[in-house]
Amino acid sequence: MTDLPRSALDVMQAQLLAMPPARAMQPRVARCDGDRLRLEAPLSANVNDKGTAFGGSLASLMTLAAWGLTALRVELAGLPAEVYVADSRVRYLAPLRGDLVAEAWLEEGGWDGFLDTLRRRGRARATLAAHVLLPGGGVAAASRSRYAAILKQDPPAA
Repeated sequence: MTDLPRSALDVMQAQLLAMPPARAMQPRVARCDGDRLRLEAPLSANVNDKGTAFGGSLASLMTLAAWGLTALRVELAGLPAEVYVADSRVRYLAPLRGDLVAEAWLEEGGWDGFLDTLRRRGRARATLAAHVLLPGGGVAAASRSRYAAILKQDPPAA
């Protein structure tokens, strides 16, 4: 898949900034090719008492990247659904002394199967992986998470 239109990424940026905890991290949607979503955030907004990236910010940016990729794929398929993180495992591998750069991708299965299940059953799960990268190469933190998408129900008639 090629890079998504900037308009789709702008909508994702607005969704991120609409969440006060995420807005405090100052995330920026850097790019998405449909298979990987990259978010960036400045160290200055995510620094701990040691001058390195706060562990909670690392986990949050990976969560937002994986959630964002899942939400984008659902939206591009034209499905009215909500996306939720179901569970997550995070590993902290090295201190990060620079800006945060997180990438997320689908780890298991394919998007077509996920979207077909969502259409048929009204709900689906996807397993995504994410990393926060070190400036010189390598990985500062890694996560593996499951996300659930649930089709929105029409409100009952009054």
